[in-house]
Amino acid sequence: MKNKLLKNLKVLLVEDEENIANLFKNTIGDNFYKFYLSKDGLEALEKFDKFCPDIVITDINMPKLNGLDMAKKIKIKNKDIPIIILSAFSEKEKLFSAIDIGIIKYFLKPYDPDEILSYILEIAPELGLKKINLVDDFVFNKTNSSLYKNNRFISLSKNELKFLLLMMNKKDEIVDEISIKLSIWQEQVSDDRLRTFIKRFRLKTSKNLIQNIKSRGYKLNIKIY
Repeated sequence: MKNKLLKNLKVLLVEDEENIANLFKNTIGDNFYKFYLSKDGLEALEKFDKFCPDIVITDINMPKLNGLDMAKKIKIKNKDIPIIILSAFSEKEKLFSAIDIGIIKYFLKPYDPDEILSYILEIAPELGLKKINLVDDFVFNKTNSSLYKNNRFISLSKNELKFLLLMMNKKDEIVDEISIKLSIWQEQVSDDRLRTFIKRFRLKTSKNLIQNIKSRGYKLNIKIY
C-alpha cells in the first residue's frame, strides 16, 4: 500500500523489542520518506530533536523512559504532533493518562502494522499538506513558510522568500522571468539583476533546486519518488 502523501512523512517508532521494531520497519517502513527506530524513550527524544519526525509511534513499557513520559516531553516540544500508543490489554488503565497528554489513538497487542498504516493514511492529508520535499534533501514547510535542509533552517531574505513562495505556488509550472521580476520587485528590472539574484539564491541553497529552462523561465525541482 503506497501513497504519495506518505512519501512526505518521517516516522519515529519507539520499541524496545527488536523483532517487533523490525517487523514494523519491514512491513510498512518503505511507505514513508524516513522510518527511524529507537529502542528506548531517551534515545527517542534525541532522535526526535535530530530528525523532526511527523509522527511518533511508541510502546508504553520501555527501559530508561517509558512511552507516556516520553510523549509528555515530546508534546512540550511540539503539541500538535500525532503520537500513536502501542499497549498491552493489561495496560488499558494507563491509556487514561495518554488522553490527558493529548494522545487520542492507541492500538492493543498483538499489533497489526497494516491497521496502523491505514490510520496514518487517514491523517496523512493534513500532515502532508504542511511540507514538500525538494531535491538535495531540502524541505519546505508551508505552515511557517520556511526552508530546511537535513532539518537545519535555511535563513532567506525577504526577496528570496518571495521568490521561493512563487516557485512553490507554481511548482508544476515553468515560471517566466517577467512573473518573477514583478513578484519580487513589483517592477521590470534588468535581466542581469534577475540572473544575479538567482545565482545567489542557488549558492545559498543548491544549484539543483531551481532549474533554468532555456528561453522559457525557471522551474522548482520537486523530489520524485
